[in-house]
Amino acid sequence: MQRKLHILNGSNLNMLGVREPHIYGSTTLKDIEQQCQAMAETLRFDCVFQQTNSESELIDWIQEAYFQDAALIINPAGFSFGRIPVLDAVKLIRRPVVEVHISNIHRRSQEYRHSTISVAATAVICGAGANGYPLAMRAVDDLWGQQSPAGQP
Repeated sequence: MQRKLHILNGSNLNMLGVREPHIYGSTTLKDIEQQCQAMAETLRFDCVFQQTNSESELIDWIQEAYFQDAALIINPAGFSFGRIPVLDAVKLIRRPVVEVHISNIHRRSQEYRHSTISVAATAVICGAGANGYPLAMRAVDDLWGQQSPAGQP
């Protein structure tokens, strides 16, 4: 049975490469998806890669990952800041959860510095640009046998 991995992306990430390239770089989300799908084959993950601008759709996808006993890589983007429903969904995941941020949120203005999702993550990668995704995939691979702490800090 192949391991399942869901890579979920939140609001405005469909605009990567266009939106604030001085912060997020010129790599598009499609470029990142292609890189992740290639790496998923190497690491033997059955990989789902999705992006939404809808919080409710993101929650549905996280619940789907739960029912599939999948690991989760999530770049919640704007849903990072004060989004309790997304946090509650992430707490369901039993496999490793890696939160990814393309920019270093700790070097940004105050409203971008605290992700509510981080308390439910096994690991957090920020500031590595688009390279954060393959780093997160390697982390999930390394952490696979460990159960996620089900929302425990």
